[in-house]
Amino acid sequence: MNQPEPSTNPAPTLPPREERLRFAEFSLDRLPNGRCRSRVLLTWQDSQRYVGESEGLTSQAGELRCAAQACVNALTQVVTDGLGFELLGVKAVRAFDATVVIVSISLQGEERGRRVVGSCLTDEDATRGAALAVLNATNRILGNRLFMR
Repeated sequence: MNQPEPSTNPAPTLPPREERLRFAEFSLDRLPNGRCRSRVLLTWQDSQRYVGESEGLTSQAGELRCAAQACVNALTQVVTDGLGFELLGVKAVRAFDATVVIVSISLQGEERGRRVVGSCLTDEDATRGAALAVLNATNRILGNRLFMR
């Protein structure tokens, strides 16, 4: 019987993976007038920077919404092909001995009416978790759009 000869070709190499959208910076400032201001910085391919800012009321719910909206505002700059995002709601709940921040986002544009949900498990900073939950909600949609450029 003939036995197959071992392959002399090296294993195929995969192309370098495209850089993904990165959560680079987050800040939330409580202002003396009873309001808060949040800022989110996203980067892509180390050269493109997207800054989103939002202002809201200083309260637990207000700060969560402010942080999530700042991230939505940054994402709106990333996608320029008619897709938009609307923050429908954000909530922190206690589950599994930790805080889980959940966001609901409606897609605008060609995918109008479609809703996505994201969450982030956190115990340290629920406001930062709200911004990360937005990214978790939109990562598949953004990944498909960014890699198809």
